[in-house]
Amino acid sequence: MSARNCDLHVCSCNATMPLDGEAIARALGRAEALPIHHAMCQRDLARFAEEVHGDAVVACTQEQRLLGEVAEERGRTHAVRFVNIRETGGWSAEARAATPKIAALIAAAALPEPAPVPRVAYESGGETLVVGPGATALQWAQVLAPTLAVTVLVTDHGGVALPAERRFPVHSGRLTRLSGWLGAFEAEWVQENPIDLDLCTRCNACVRACPEGAIGIDFQVDLERCRSHRACVTACGSIGAIDFARAAAPHKERFDLVLDLTGTPAFARHQPPQGYYAPGADVVAQASAVAEIAGAVGEFEKPRYFEYKASLCAHERSHKTGCTQCIDVCSTAAIAPDGDGVRVEPHLCMGCGACATVCPSGALAYAYPSMPDWGERLRTLLATYAAAGGRDACLLVHAADARPVLARLARSGRGLPARVIPLEVHHVASLGLDAWLAALAHGASEVLVLSTGSEAPQYRDALAFQMGLGDTIAGALGYQGRHFRIVDAQNVPALEQDLWQAQPALAPRVAATFALTAEKRTNLGLALDHLARHAPVPRTRIPLPVGAPFGTLTINRDACTLCLACVGACPESALLDHAEAPQLRFVESRCVQCGICAATCPEHAIALVPQLDLTPEARAPRVLNEAAIFACVSCGKPLGTQKMIEGMIARLTGHSMFAAPGALERLRMCADCRVIDLMRHEPSADIREL
Repeated sequence: MSARNCDLHVCSCNATMPLDGEAIARALGRAEALPIHHAMCQRDLARFAEEVHGDAVVACTQEQRLLGEVAEERGRTHAVRFVNIRETGGWSAEARAATPKIAALIAAAALPEPAPVPRVAYESGGETLVVGPGATALQWAQVLAPTLAVTVLVTDHGGVALPAERRFPVHSGRLTRLSGWLGAFEAEWVQENPIDLDLCTRCNACVRACPEGAIGIDFQVDLERCRSHRACVTACGSIGAIDFARAAAPHKERFDLVLDLTGTPAFARHQPPQGYYAPGADVVAQASAVAEIAGAVGEFEKPRYFEYKASLCAHERSHKTGCTQCIDVCSTAAIAPDGDGVRVEPHLCMGCGACATVCPSGALAYAYPSMPDWGERLRTLLATYAAAGGRDACLLVHAADARPVLARLARSGRGLPARVIPLEVHHVASLGLDAWLAALAHGASEVLVLSTGSEAPQYRDALAFQMGLGDTIAGALGYQGRHFRIVDAQNVPALEQDLWQAQPALAPRVAATFALTAEKRTNLGLALDHLARHAPVPRTRIPLPVGAPFGTLTINRDACTLCLACVGACPESALLDHAEAPQLRFVESRCVQCGICAATCPEHAIALVPQLDLTPEARAPRVLNEAAIFACVSCGKPLGTQKMIEGMIARLTGHSMFAAPGALERLRMCADCRVIDLMRHEPSADIREL
């Protein structure tokens, strides 16, 4: 389906939008003027029902449910897609100038659906752990018990009576470990009280027997009042629920869901795993969590948001750690070291995409949607906007939680400027330097990322750093202005002022036409090539800050022995040897500045230099160091580099094992000549000594 020939339905929403059907049709390449509805959800509904057919794009999201049902009832559509042009374009102080943006949004909505991604499955049988203070934990456990299999872990001695009817297991103790996700939680706790509530029959014999009254209605011993008479142990008898000598061995159990009411979440991370709820002390939040838990039984699935290519990963080589950016930025603890690479647990991944954004090599890639699919959407938006006469396009990247902000801007303010094109993504952290530079190359003067404050703090830091890199590169090439920045949605009036007062930055005078690929470094190369080719101020090299994913190396040639350990360690094949000569070569365009080579070098002869080399030479091998070949002094066979052999001899001079006449000289010989020389001068020598 394409906007040129799809079934398209546009409504002016009771004539509150000055839509030009002829201009929109022309911008979309349609032969006939576009008929405009004025009340598609009411008086024009019958007309819509008669006209809708085939694959349809409907420019209304408020009445998506109604219009979708009507189209489905008619049975005349294959797929209906909805696009919001009201809050994003038609309701604006510049509404009459928004036709290019409206056409661009419609064209993007008409694109084929992105390729489906693999799914991640969860299965929950309703086994639920409720952990927290006795009063709260038991209260909510009784609410859940009729529909779920509940286990309670009481973490205090608050004197709360246990339920008169044993409907679920109750334990007391301290939660020591919790891991997993929906359908696969593993909990460990230690019992810190002599009375095991799971064994206790609640017969009250211990309560009556205790002379200090140290056992309450919660059947827990107040150890400060207890004087060790052990009358309670005798009273408990064969039940054996009371044991003052009980070792604090952890109790382990598996659960599908966890309701944590302790006030200190067991998962100290920005985004806990699915199936785990920690609502805090707020009763409303607790009730909401309980309602969700009650419905979290069955089989569930979500997209597998990422793709991982271990061959490109620059995390580690030979126990030398290089890049850890994906591990550091992940807010769900889904990524962990795994040998030379990393391991991503798909059940913990929540699809933010920040790992793919910061990954310098492209080993981690975002798949929801893939970069080729997203790139097609980007090209369609910007190309349609430009073809319709739009200028100085500004992409406003936002997630679904920012829709109310856009609605408020449109309903109570000036709306969005005509040049600001909203671009909704699953998560704002899923796009980074490669996407932004590609947007600039395709004609966007600015890319703004709208933050609602719900994002993890490390996401904002990572985005800000990459935006700084992008502006450094663009500014060095003469593209004036600030091209990439984060804007905050918390203060709507300030956001509105920012959007309307911002001055457009300079974009290339010729928009790129390349399609984005699945390879991050390839996309960066395509965007940078286009920006450099049309740069107002041509540059060959641009200095960058530490942490940039581009750069070169410097070699201390006096220290380097050409052992080539760095070649074997380089995960990106940026460092190369030579098959016929002792050379260390380097391909700068492949280097991701992971630092493994510098960490591996035994002579500490390598230093990283972050920079961007835009010359063709950056893609070809160049020699960093080379050395003369040392030949066997006896037969002339090559032994190694002259510096290596001379260094070895210098270090061994004076060593007791080489004190014999001619011993050091043999180090200048090949293996065969050493044996011949030794047998010639020391016939009785044991060859194994060599």
